[in-house]
Amino acid sequence: MWQNYRIMSATRSLEPNSLWNHFEDLNAVPRPSKKEERVTAFMKSFGESLGLETYEDAIGNVIIKKPATSGLENRKTVILQSHIDMVHQKNSDTNFDFDAEGIRSYIDEGWVKAEGTTLGADNGIGVASIMALLSSTDIPHPAIEGLFTVDEETGMTGAFKLEQGRLDGQILLNLDTEDDDEFSIGCAGGIDTNTRYEFKSESPAAGAKAYRISVNGLKGGHSGVDIDLERGNANKIMNRLMINCADFGLRIADIDGGSLRNAIPRESFATVVVNDESYLTELEKRSAEIKAELSIEDPSLNIEAEAVDLPSSVTSASDTVKITKALQAVHNGVFAMSRAIEGLVETSSSLARVILKDGEFVTQSLQRSSVDSAKYDVARTVGAGFDLMGCEVEYTGSYPGWAPNPKSEIKDVLERIYSEMFGEPAKVLAIHAGLECGIIGERYPGLDMISFGPTIKNPHSPDEKVNIASVQKFWGFLLRVIAEIPAK
Repeated sequence: MWQNYRIMSATRSLEPNSLWNHFEDLNAVPRPSKKEERVTAFMKSFGESLGLETYEDAIGNVIIKKPATSGLENRKTVILQSHIDMVHQKNSDTNFDFDAEGIRSYIDEGWVKAEGTTLGADNGIGVASIMALLSSTDIPHPAIEGLFTVDEETGMTGAFKLEQGRLDGQILLNLDTEDDDEFSIGCAGGIDTNTRYEFKSESPAAGAKAYRISVNGLKGGHSGVDIDLERGNANKIMNRLMINCADFGLRIADIDGGSLRNAIPRESFATVVVNDESYLTELEKRSAEIKAELSIEDPSLNIEAEAVDLPSSVTSASDTVKITKALQAVHNGVFAMSRAIEGLVETSSSLARVILKDGEFVTQSLQRSSVDSAKYDVARTVGAGFDLMGCEVEYTGSYPGWAPNPKSEIKDVLERIYSEMFGEPAKVLAIHAGLECGIIGERYPGLDMISFGPTIKNPHSPDEKVNIASVQKFWGFLLRVIAEIPAK
Protein backbone atom coordinates (compact mmCIF):
# COMPACT_ATOMS: atom_id res chain seq x y z
CA MET A 1 0.00 0.00 0.00
CA TRP A 2 2.62 2.53 1.00
CA GLN A 3 4.74 1.69 -2.02
CA ASN A 4 1.99 3.03 -4.30
CA TYR A 5 1.62 6.15 -2.20
CA ARG A 6 5.28 7.04 -2.77
CA ILE A 7 4.51 7.77 -6.43
CA MET A 8 1.46 9.95 -5.77
CA SER A 9 2.73 12.42 -3.15
CA ALA A 10 2.70 16.04 -4.35
CA THR A 11 5.58 16.76 -1.98
CA ARG A 12 7.94 15.21 -4.52
CA SER A 13 7.47 18.20 -6.83
CA LEU A 14 8.81 20.71 -4.29
CA GLU A 15 12.23 22.38 -4.40
CA PRO A 16 14.92 21.48 -3.59
CA ASN A 17 13.72 18.46 -5.50
CA SER A 18 16.43 16.02 -4.42
CA LEU A 19 15.87 16.75 -0.72
CA TRP A 20 12.08 16.32 -0.88
CA ASN A 21 12.31 13.12 -2.90
CA HIS A 22 14.73 11.65 -0.40
CA PHE A 23 12.34 12.73 2.37
CA GLU A 24 9.44 10.93 0.71
CA ASP A 25 11.58 7.82 0.13
CA LEU A 26 12.52 7.86 3.81
CA ASN A 27 8.92 8.41 4.94
CA ALA A 28 7.81 5.40 2.93
CA VAL A 29 9.81 3.22 5.33
CA PRO A 30 8.22 2.55 8.76
CA ARG A 31 10.77 3.77 11.31
CA PRO A 32 9.54 3.81 14.92
CA SER A 33 12.14 4.10 17.65
CA LYS A 34 13.60 0.72 18.67
CA LYS A 35 12.26 -0.82 15.46
CA GLU A 36 14.71 0.71 12.99
CA GLU A 37 15.79 -2.50 11.22
CA ARG A 38 14.01 -1.55 7.99
CA VAL A 39 15.22 2.04 7.89
CA THR A 40 18.76 1.00 8.82
CA ALA A 41 18.74 -1.44 5.89
CA PHE A 42 17.32 1.33 3.70
CA MET A 43 20.13 3.74 4.64
CA LYS A 44 22.81 1.12 4.21
CA SER A 45 21.48 0.20 0.77
CA PHE A 46 21.38 3.90 -0.14
CA GLY A 47 25.07 4.39 0.65
CA GLU A 48 26.16 1.23 -1.09
CA SER A 49 24.13 2.10 -4.20
CA LEU A 50 26.24 5.27 -4.51
CA GLY A 51 29.47 3.30 -4.31
CA LEU A 52 30.39 5.09 -1.07
CA GLU A 53 32.12 3.62 1.97
CA THR A 54 29.19 2.51 4.12
CA TYR A 55 29.26 0.98 7.59
CA GLU A 56 26.57 -0.26 9.99
CA ASP A 57 27.66 -0.59 13.60
CA ALA A 58 26.39 -3.08 16.16
CA ILE A 59 23.49 -0.94 17.39
CA GLY A 60 22.27 -0.05 13.88
CA ASN A 61 23.80 3.38 13.29
CA VAL A 62 24.87 3.90 9.67
CA ILE A 63 27.95 5.87 8.58
CA ILE A 64 28.41 6.88 4.93
CA LYS A 65 31.63 8.59 3.86
CA LYS A 66 32.13 10.70 0.75
CA PRO A 67 35.54 12.12 -0.32
CA ALA A 68 36.02 15.83 -0.91
CA THR A 69 35.33 17.31 -4.30
CA SER A 70 38.25 18.74 -6.25
CA GLY A 71 39.77 21.82 -4.62
CA LEU A 72 38.34 21.24 -1.13
CA GLU A 73 40.61 18.41 -0.03
CA ASN A 74 42.43 20.70 2.43
CA ARG A 75 39.25 21.52 4.41
CA LYS A 76 38.30 19.88 7.68
CA THR A 77 36.18 16.75 7.42
CA VAL A 78 32.55 17.40 8.38
CA ILE A 79 30.22 14.96 10.13
CA LEU A 80 26.61 15.58 9.10
CA GLN A 81 24.39 13.96 11.70
CA SER A 82 20.66 13.24 12.05
CA HIS A 83 18.59 10.46 13.60
CA ILE A 84 16.58 8.06 11.45
CA ASP A 85 13.86 7.12 13.96
CA MET A 86 10.70 9.18 14.38
CA VAL A 87 7.98 9.68 16.96
CA HIS A 88 4.87 7.70 16.03
CA GLN A 89 1.67 9.43 17.15
CA LYS A 90 -1.76 9.56 15.57
CA ASN A 91 -5.16 10.96 16.34
CA SER A 92 -7.46 8.43 17.99
CA ASP A 93 -9.83 8.57 15.01
CA THR A 94 -7.05 8.00 12.43
CA ASN A 95 -6.86 4.51 10.94
CA PHE A 96 -3.13 4.01 10.41
CA ASP A 97 -0.62 1.22 11.04
CA PHE A 98 2.82 2.69 11.72
CA ASP A 99 4.46 -0.72 11.42
CA ALA A 100 3.16 -1.30 7.89
CA GLU A 101 2.37 2.04 6.23
CA GLY A 102 4.36 4.99 4.98
CA ILE A 103 3.53 8.50 6.15
CA ARG A 104 0.87 10.19 4.00
CA SER A 105 2.10 13.75 3.51
CA TYR A 106 0.32 16.63 1.82
CA ILE A 107 0.83 20.36 1.15
CA ASP A 108 -1.28 22.93 2.97
CA GLU A 109 -0.73 26.68 2.52
CA GLY A 110 3.05 26.60 2.49
CA TRP A 111 3.49 23.72 4.92
CA VAL A 112 3.96 19.99 4.55
CA LYS A 113 1.78 18.00 6.95
CA ALA A 114 0.67 14.40 7.44
CA GLU A 115 -2.82 12.94 7.42
CA GLY A 116 -3.66 12.43 11.08
CA THR A 117 -0.17 11.33 12.15
CA THR A 118 3.22 12.73 12.96
CA LEU A 119 5.06 13.79 9.80
CA GLY A 120 8.59 12.65 10.58
CA ALA A 121 10.14 15.98 9.63
CA ASP A 122 11.81 15.58 13.02
CA ASN A 123 14.44 14.44 12.02
CA GLY A 124 13.59 13.28 8.50
CA ILE A 125 14.34 16.61 6.85
CA GLY A 126 17.84 16.49 8.32
CA VAL A 127 18.32 12.92 7.10
CA ALA A 128 17.03 13.82 3.62
CA SER A 129 19.38 16.82 3.45
CA ILE A 130 22.38 14.63 4.15
CA MET A 131 21.17 12.11 1.58
CA ALA A 132 20.88 14.90 -1.00
CA LEU A 133 24.47 15.95 -0.36
CA LEU A 134 25.77 12.39 -0.48
CA SER A 135 23.97 11.64 -3.75
CA SER A 136 24.84 14.94 -5.45
CA THR A 137 27.22 15.13 -8.40
CA ASP A 138 27.54 18.91 -8.68
CA ILE A 139 27.75 20.30 -5.10
CA PRO A 140 31.27 21.35 -3.93
CA HIS A 141 32.07 19.96 -0.48
CA PRO A 142 34.94 18.85 1.74
CA ALA A 143 35.14 15.26 2.90
CA ILE A 144 31.82 14.50 4.55
CA GLU A 145 30.64 11.71 6.82
CA GLY A 146 26.91 11.09 7.07
CA LEU A 147 26.09 9.79 10.54
CA PHE A 148 22.58 8.37 10.85
CA THR A 149 21.75 7.38 14.42
CA VAL A 150 18.97 5.17 15.78
CA ASP A 151 16.65 5.44 18.77
CA GLU A 152 17.16 9.12 19.47
CA GLU A 153 13.57 9.65 20.53
CA THR A 154 13.34 6.99 23.24
CA GLY A 155 16.76 7.01 24.88
CA MET A 156 19.45 8.16 22.44
CA THR A 157 20.72 4.60 22.36
CA GLY A 158 22.40 5.06 18.98
CA ALA A 159 24.49 7.97 20.24
CA PHE A 160 25.34 6.21 23.51
CA LYS A 161 26.53 3.09 21.70
CA LEU A 162 28.17 4.81 18.75
CA GLU A 163 31.42 2.99 18.02
CA GLN A 164 34.58 4.95 18.60
CA GLY A 165 37.28 5.15 15.96
CA ARG A 166 34.88 5.07 12.99
CA LEU A 167 34.62 8.83 12.36
CA ASP A 168 37.42 11.12 11.19
CA GLY A 169 35.61 14.46 11.22
CA GLN A 170 36.66 17.50 13.24
CA ILE A 171 33.33 19.36 12.86
CA LEU A 172 29.84 18.01 13.56
CA LEU A 173 26.75 19.63 12.08
CA ASN A 174 23.65 18.27 13.81
CA LEU A 175 20.60 19.02 11.63
CA ASP A 176 17.95 18.68 14.34
CA THR A 177 17.03 22.22 15.42
CA GLU A 178 13.51 23.37 14.58
CA ASP A 179 13.64 27.14 13.94
CA ASP A 180 15.50 28.33 10.86
CA ASP A 181 16.87 31.48 12.53
CA GLU A 182 18.38 29.65 15.49
CA PHE A 183 21.66 27.85 16.11
CA SER A 184 21.84 25.52 19.10
CA ILE A 185 25.15 25.25 20.90
CA GLY A 186 23.85 23.50 24.03
CA CYS A 187 20.94 21.37 25.20
CA ALA A 188 19.31 19.81 28.22
CA GLY A 189 19.94 16.36 29.58
CA GLY A 190 17.13 14.05 30.64
CA ILE A 191 16.05 11.14 32.79
CA ASP A 192 12.93 8.94 33.00
CA THR A 193 11.04 8.31 36.21
CA ASN A 194 9.00 5.12 35.99
CA THR A 195 6.64 3.92 38.71
CA ARG A 196 4.63 0.75 39.33
CA TYR A 197 2.04 -0.16 41.96
CA GLU A 198 -0.03 -3.32 42.38
CA PHE A 199 -3.51 -2.72 43.76
CA LYS A 200 -6.14 -5.15 44.92
CA SER A 201 -9.20 -5.10 42.71
CA GLU A 202 -12.73 -5.44 44.06
CA SER A 203 -16.19 -5.74 42.58
CA PRO A 204 -18.16 -2.53 42.03
CA ALA A 205 -21.04 -1.77 44.38
CA ALA A 206 -24.46 -3.11 43.51
CA GLY A 207 -26.46 -0.59 41.52
CA ALA A 208 -23.37 1.48 40.58
CA LYS A 209 -23.13 3.24 37.22
CA ALA A 210 -20.09 3.17 34.89
CA TYR A 211 -18.89 5.94 32.58
CA ARG A 212 -16.19 6.14 29.96
CA ILE A 213 -14.48 9.54 30.25
CA SER A 214 -12.57 10.95 27.28
CA VAL A 215 -10.13 13.86 27.35
CA ASN A 216 -8.92 14.82 23.88
CA GLY A 217 -8.46 17.71 21.45
CA LEU A 218 -5.32 19.02 23.16
CA LYS A 219 -2.38 20.31 21.13
CA GLY A 220 0.26 18.26 22.93
CA GLY A 221 3.72 18.69 21.42
CA HIS A 222 7.35 18.22 22.39
CA SER A 223 7.70 17.85 26.15
CA GLY A 224 10.94 19.86 26.12
CA VAL A 225 10.63 22.55 23.46
CA ASP A 226 6.93 23.18 24.16
CA ILE A 227 6.84 22.69 27.93
CA ASP A 228 6.83 26.43 28.65
CA LEU A 229 3.74 27.03 26.49
CA GLU A 230 1.55 25.79 29.36
CA ARG A 231 -0.49 23.48 27.18
CA GLY A 232 -2.85 21.06 28.84
CA ASN A 233 -1.60 17.66 29.97
CA ALA A 234 -4.33 15.06 29.41
CA ASN A 235 -3.13 12.92 32.33
CA LYS A 236 -3.32 15.79 34.79
CA ILE A 237 -6.70 16.87 33.44
CA MET A 238 -8.14 13.37 33.76
CA ASN A 239 -7.00 13.16 37.35
CA ARG A 240 -8.74 16.45 38.17
CA LEU A 241 -11.97 14.83 37.01
CA MET A 242 -11.54 11.92 39.44
CA ILE A 243 -9.84 13.26 42.59
CA ASN A 244 -11.81 13.99 45.79
CA CYS A 245 -14.92 12.24 44.55
CA ALA A 246 -15.45 9.94 47.53
CA ASP A 247 -18.93 11.42 48.08
CA PHE A 248 -19.94 9.89 44.75
CA GLY A 249 -18.33 6.54 45.57
CA LEU A 250 -15.95 6.92 42.61
CA ARG A 251 -13.76 3.94 41.77
CA ILE A 252 -11.48 3.46 38.78
CA ALA A 253 -11.69 0.51 36.42
CA ASP A 254 -8.99 1.57 33.95
CA ILE A 255 -6.93 4.52 32.68
CA ASP A 256 -5.06 4.86 29.40
CA GLY A 257 -3.43 8.29 29.20
CA GLY A 258 -0.72 9.61 26.88
CA SER A 259 1.35 7.55 24.50
CA LEU A 260 5.04 8.49 24.37
CA ARG A 261 7.56 9.46 27.04
CA ASN A 262 8.74 12.59 25.21
CA ALA A 263 5.40 14.00 24.10
CA ILE A 264 2.96 16.16 26.06
CA PRO A 265 -0.06 13.82 26.40
CA ARG A 266 -2.94 14.91 24.20
CA GLU A 267 -5.49 12.24 25.10
CA SER A 268 -6.56 10.23 28.11
CA PHE A 269 -9.37 7.70 28.53
CA ALA A 270 -10.70 6.22 31.76
CA THR A 271 -13.59 4.07 32.96
CA VAL A 272 -14.97 5.07 36.35
CA VAL A 273 -17.76 3.72 38.51
CA VAL A 274 -19.94 5.87 40.80
CA ASN A 275 -22.91 5.17 43.03
CA ASP A 276 -24.34 8.67 42.72
CA GLU A 277 -25.28 10.00 39.29
CA SER A 278 -24.87 13.58 40.49
CA TYR A 279 -21.18 12.94 39.73
CA LEU A 280 -22.05 13.94 36.16
CA THR A 281 -23.00 17.41 37.40
CA GLU A 282 -19.68 17.67 39.22
CA LEU A 283 -17.86 16.41 36.13
CA GLU A 284 -19.54 19.07 34.01
CA LYS A 285 -18.56 21.77 36.49
CA ARG A 286 -14.92 20.69 36.61
CA SER A 287 -14.77 20.35 32.83
CA ALA A 288 -16.00 23.92 32.39
CA GLU A 289 -13.37 25.19 34.82
CA ILE A 290 -10.53 23.37 33.06
CA LYS A 291 -11.70 24.50 29.61
CA ALA A 292 -11.79 28.11 30.82
CA GLU A 293 -8.25 27.83 32.18
CA LEU A 294 -6.97 26.44 28.87
CA SER A 295 -9.15 28.51 26.53
CA ILE A 296 -6.15 30.32 25.04
CA GLU A 297 -3.55 27.56 24.75
CA ASP A 298 -5.91 24.64 24.13
CA PRO A 299 -9.23 25.96 22.84
CA SER A 300 -10.17 22.60 21.27
CA LEU A 301 -10.07 20.64 24.54
CA ASN A 302 -12.94 18.15 24.61
CA ILE A 303 -14.20 16.28 27.68
CA GLU A 304 -17.00 13.74 27.39
CA ALA A 305 -18.61 11.05 29.56
CA GLU A 306 -20.52 8.12 28.08
CA ALA A 307 -22.47 5.48 30.00
CA VAL A 308 -20.96 2.00 29.56
CA ASP A 309 -21.49 -1.48 30.94
CA LEU A 310 -20.42 -2.03 34.52
CA PRO A 311 -16.85 -3.45 34.64
CA SER A 312 -16.07 -6.56 36.66
CA SER A 313 -13.51 -4.92 38.94
CA VAL A 314 -12.42 -1.50 40.21
CA THR A 315 -9.93 0.04 42.63
CA SER A 316 -10.64 -0.01 46.34
CA ALA A 317 -11.59 3.20 48.14
CA SER A 318 -8.14 3.50 49.72
CA ASP A 319 -6.26 2.84 46.47
CA THR A 320 -8.46 5.34 44.62
CA VAL A 321 -7.37 8.00 47.09
CA LYS A 322 -3.71 6.97 46.92
CA ILE A 323 -3.61 6.96 43.11
CA THR A 324 -5.45 10.22 42.52
CA LYS A 325 -3.53 12.10 45.22
CA ALA A 326 -0.18 10.85 43.91
CA LEU A 327 -1.10 12.02 40.40
CA GLN A 328 -2.28 15.36 41.77
CA ALA A 329 0.99 15.86 43.65
CA VAL A 330 3.36 15.02 40.79
CA HIS A 331 5.01 18.10 39.33
CA ASN A 332 4.27 18.80 35.68
CA GLY A 333 5.66 21.68 33.62
CA VAL A 334 8.48 24.16 34.15
CA PHE A 335 10.39 23.56 37.37
CA ALA A 336 13.01 26.32 37.05
CA MET A 337 14.20 28.89 34.51
CA SER A 338 17.88 29.23 33.64
CA ARG A 339 19.95 31.66 35.68
CA ALA A 340 22.58 31.76 32.93
CA ILE A 341 20.52 32.19 29.74
CA GLU A 342 17.54 34.54 29.78
CA GLY A 343 14.29 32.94 28.65
CA LEU A 344 15.63 29.36 28.66
CA VAL A 345 13.83 26.68 30.63
CA GLU A 346 16.42 25.06 32.88
CA THR A 347 14.48 22.21 34.47
CA SER A 348 11.09 20.63 33.74
CA SER A 349 9.02 17.49 34.11
CA SER A 350 6.25 15.99 32.00
CA LEU A 351 3.84 13.30 33.18
CA ALA A 352 3.79 11.42 29.90
CA ARG A 353 2.00 8.13 30.53
CA VAL A 354 -0.58 6.84 33.03
CA ILE A 355 -1.92 3.29 32.77
CA LEU A 356 -4.23 1.50 35.17
CA LYS A 357 -5.48 -1.98 34.32
CA ASP A 358 -5.42 -5.60 35.52
CA GLY A 359 -4.46 -4.71 39.07
CA GLU A 360 -1.48 -2.56 38.08
CA PHE A 361 -0.99 1.23 38.13
CA VAL A 362 1.97 2.48 36.05
CA THR A 363 3.30 5.96 35.27
CA GLN A 364 6.11 7.28 33.11
CA SER A 365 7.49 10.80 33.22
CA LEU A 366 10.48 12.58 31.70
CA GLN A 367 12.58 15.15 33.50
CA ARG A 368 14.91 17.50 31.63
CA SER A 369 17.53 19.99 32.78
CA SER A 370 20.58 21.81 31.50
CA VAL A 371 22.01 21.39 35.03
CA ASP A 372 22.77 17.75 35.77
CA SER A 373 22.25 17.97 39.53
CA ALA A 374 18.89 19.69 39.02
CA LYS A 375 17.82 16.92 36.62
CA TYR A 376 18.31 14.32 39.34
CA ASP A 377 16.69 16.55 41.96
CA VAL A 378 13.45 17.03 40.03
CA ALA A 379 13.37 13.31 39.20
CA ARG A 380 13.61 12.49 42.90
CA THR A 381 10.92 15.09 43.59
CA VAL A 382 8.58 13.41 41.12
CA GLY A 383 9.46 9.95 42.41
CA ALA A 384 8.97 10.84 46.08
CA GLY A 385 5.20 11.20 45.90
CA PHE A 386 4.82 7.83 44.22
CA ASP A 387 7.27 6.27 46.66
CA LEU A 388 5.17 7.49 49.60
CA MET A 389 2.06 5.73 48.24
CA GLY A 390 4.03 2.49 47.97
CA CYS A 391 5.06 2.45 44.32
CA GLU A 392 8.19 0.88 42.96
CA VAL A 393 10.18 3.79 41.53
CA GLU A 394 12.90 3.38 38.90
CA TYR A 395 15.08 6.03 37.25
CA THR A 396 16.27 5.08 33.77
CA GLY A 397 17.64 6.42 30.49
CA SER A 398 19.72 9.25 31.90
CA TYR A 399 21.59 11.19 29.24
CA PRO A 400 23.87 14.24 29.57
CA GLY A 401 23.29 17.77 28.40
CA TRP A 402 25.58 19.55 25.99
CA ALA A 403 27.59 22.40 27.46
CA PRO A 404 27.97 25.44 25.15
CA ASN A 405 31.43 26.23 23.74
CA PRO A 406 31.67 30.03 23.35
CA LYS A 407 34.97 29.65 21.43
CA SER A 408 33.51 27.41 18.73
CA GLU A 409 35.07 28.12 15.32
CA ILE A 410 32.14 26.64 13.39
CA LYS A 411 29.70 28.80 15.37
CA ASP A 412 31.57 31.90 14.18
CA VAL A 413 31.48 30.63 10.58
CA LEU A 414 27.73 30.02 10.68
CA GLU A 415 27.01 33.36 12.32
CA ARG A 416 28.99 35.20 9.63
CA ILE A 417 27.35 33.35 6.74
CA TYR A 418 23.84 33.78 8.15
CA SER A 419 24.32 37.52 8.58
CA GLU A 420 25.69 37.87 5.04
CA MET A 421 22.88 35.85 3.48
CA PHE A 422 19.89 37.18 5.41
CA GLY A 423 20.94 40.62 6.63
CA GLU A 424 20.32 39.92 10.30
CA PRO A 425 22.00 37.95 13.08
CA ALA A 426 20.94 34.42 13.91
CA LYS A 427 19.88 33.54 17.43
CA VAL A 428 22.58 31.50 19.14
CA LEU A 429 21.20 29.63 22.10
CA ALA A 430 20.81 26.44 24.07
CA ILE A 431 17.53 24.53 23.90
CA HIS A 432 15.42 22.70 26.45
CA ALA A 433 15.41 19.44 24.53
CA GLY A 434 17.71 16.52 24.07
CA LEU A 435 20.22 16.58 21.24
CA GLU A 436 22.73 13.85 20.56
CA CYS A 437 25.65 16.29 20.47
CA GLY A 438 26.53 15.97 24.15
CA ILE A 439 26.68 12.18 23.95
CA ILE A 440 28.55 12.09 20.64
CA GLY A 441 30.98 14.65 22.05
CA GLU A 442 31.77 12.25 24.87
CA ARG A 443 32.39 9.45 22.35
CA TYR A 444 34.53 11.74 20.15
CA PRO A 445 36.16 14.39 22.38
CA GLY A 446 37.22 17.62 20.72
CA LEU A 447 34.50 17.81 18.07
CA ASP A 448 33.42 21.35 17.18
CA MET A 449 29.62 21.02 17.16
CA ILE A 450 26.56 23.08 16.29
CA SER A 451 22.92 22.28 15.50
CA PHE A 452 20.53 24.00 13.07
CA GLY A 453 17.62 23.16 10.81
CA PRO A 454 14.42 24.37 9.12
CA THR A 455 11.27 25.51 10.89
CA ILE A 456 9.21 22.59 12.18
CA LYS A 457 6.12 23.19 14.30
CA ASN A 458 4.38 20.85 16.75
CA PRO A 459 6.88 17.97 16.63
CA HIS A 460 5.88 14.77 18.43
CA SER A 461 2.20 15.38 17.63
CA PRO A 462 -0.14 14.73 14.67
CA ASP A 463 -0.11 18.50 14.11
CA GLU A 464 3.58 18.35 13.12
CA LYS A 465 4.38 20.42 10.03
CA VAL A 466 7.45 21.75 8.23
CA ASN A 467 7.57 25.06 6.40
CA ILE A 468 8.39 24.71 2.70
CA ALA A 469 10.06 28.12 2.29
CA SER A 470 12.09 27.44 5.44
CA VAL A 471 13.40 24.18 3.99
CA GLN A 472 14.54 26.10 0.92
CA LYS A 473 16.22 28.69 3.14
CA PHE A 474 17.89 25.99 5.24
CA TRP A 475 19.13 24.13 2.17
CA GLY A 476 20.72 27.22 0.63
CA PHE A 477 22.36 28.05 3.94
CA LEU A 478 23.64 24.49 4.39
CA LEU A 479 25.24 24.52 0.92
CA ARG A 480 27.02 27.79 1.71
CA VAL A 481 28.26 26.44 5.04
CA ILE A 482 29.56 23.24 3.40
CA ALA A 483 31.42 25.30 0.80
CA GLU A 484 33.11 27.46 3.47
CA ILE A 485 34.26 24.87 6.01
CA PRO A 486 37.59 26.04 7.49
CA ALA A 487 40.90 24.60 6.38
CA LYS A 488 42.62 21.88 8.38
